[in-house]
Amino acid sequence: MDESGVFDDPSPRDTVLGSIRDMRPAVFVQAVVNGAHGAPFFPTRFREALFFFSALFDMLGATTPEEGSHLRVVLERDVLRRAAVGVIAGEGAERVERPETYRRWQARNRRAGLRQAAVEGDVVEAVRRRVRRRHHEEFVIEEDAGWLLQGWKGRILYAHSAWVVAEDGAH
Repeated sequence: MDESGVFDDPSPRDTVLGSIRDMRPAVFVQAVVNGAHGAPFFPTRFREALFFFSALFDMLGATTPEEGSHLRVVLERDVLRRAAVGVIAGEGAERVERPETYRRWQARNRRAGLRQAAVEGDVVEAVRRRVRRRHHEEFVIEEDAGWLLQGWKGRILYAHSAWVVAEDGAH
C-alpha cells in the first residue's frame, strides 16, 4: 500500500525514525534522494521522475566515457533504467522506492523527536571548492536549512544532514 494515503498507523519511515530516536545515537547521518517522484498520482510522479532522471542521464553523459562503454551501459541499463521504471510504472507494492524531498524529511525527523545538527559553513565551502577544482563545472554543492545538497545544473538530487535526539523529548 502506498504510504502517502491516510492511515491510522504510522508510516514505516516514521517507525524507523522513532527506533533511531529510541536508540539515542550520538549522531544520525542521513542521506536522501531529493525528489517528489514518490507521489501517489501518476502525472506528478512522472513529471518529477522525468526531471530527476533526465538530470542523472545528462550528468552521466557529461562525466563518463563515450556512449557504448561498458560502464556507461551498465549504469544506464541496469541502474538508472530499472530505477526510473520502478518509480514511474510501479504501483502499490511494486513501487519500492518512494523518494521525498529533503524538506519533507526534515519535518518528519523533527516530528520523530530528532534535532538537526548544524552544517558548518566552512565544511560546505571546503566541499564546494574541492568539487569545483576536481569535478565537472555543472555539479552543484549548496547548503539549505542545515542540509548539504548535491545536484546537477541547478537541480538538487541528493541531500545530507546530521541529527541528534532532541533533549526535550519532543516527538
